[in-house]
Amino acid sequence: MARRVSTSTKVGFTVLAWAVALLIFSPILWTVLTAFKTEAEAIAAQPTFFPQNFTLENFGAVQDRSDYFKHAINSIIVSFGSTILGLIIAIPAAWSMAFAPSKRTKDILMWMLSTKMMPAVGVLIPIYLIFRDLRLLDTVHGLTLIMTLINLPIIVWMLYTYFKEIPVDILEAARMDGAELWNEIVHVLVPMAVPGIASTLLLNVILAWNEAFWTITLTSGRAGTLTAFISSFSSPQGLFLAKLSAASLLAIAPILLLGWFSQKQLVRGLTFGAVK
Repeated sequence: MARRVSTSTKVGFTVLAWAVALLIFSPILWTVLTAFKTEAEAIAAQPTFFPQNFTLENFGAVQDRSDYFKHAINSIIVSFGSTILGLIIAIPAAWSMAFAPSKRTKDILMWMLSTKMMPAVGVLIPIYLIFRDLRLLDTVHGLTLIMTLINLPIIVWMLYTYFKEIPVDILEAARMDGAELWNEIVHVLVPMAVPGIASTLLLNVILAWNEAFWTITLTSGRAGTLTAFISSFSSPQGLFLAKLSAASLLAIAPILLLGWFSQKQLVRGLTFGAVK
């Protein structure tokens, strides 16, 4: 029997939820509003919430200074490329751990997860030297490779969790019908796990899109993504808040739109198997 909740409790939790949501969203809202202010208004001692002199000149200045579309294309290639490559590697790995586990499977999963706890700067020097020797510095494919390695533990863990919710009997029935391993994964497992795979893809695209440390460290200009595009507006000449906000808005707008239109699929995938 469901527990009855009073109206005052519902109203209280609703107000609290909206307050937390507004608190989280407020930096994004401030960035959006600052992007349409003049530079003088953005750095005023007594800042205004809404633009007093609405202007679009910051976006033109941003495009004139840095090629936005080049950085956007690099971000798309790196984020989607690294995620798809990670899925190609992770799906067989997660299948093996979920349906053919060994006594070391849990240890391997914990080891993979522990690599995400290590600060990125701890492996900066060896990775930088390897990339230098292999001529991967400031290249899109080099950046795609490092993003794949960074997010691979998360992809494997998420897929492993989704695959564990799929009944083994279905895969055994496919084997009895003569399905080989490749057909079992491609034609039976993957279609059943589409919600989980889709949410994994979306989440890791967002993670790769927002990655700043490696994109700034391993690129200089040719393969720079939108995070490097944003950082270029913080220079020794000063911090141009209006132009920085315009650059930030241009950088986050595509991923915000992606998240907005795919939120139903993302929530469905993240709750896949949560309710039995």
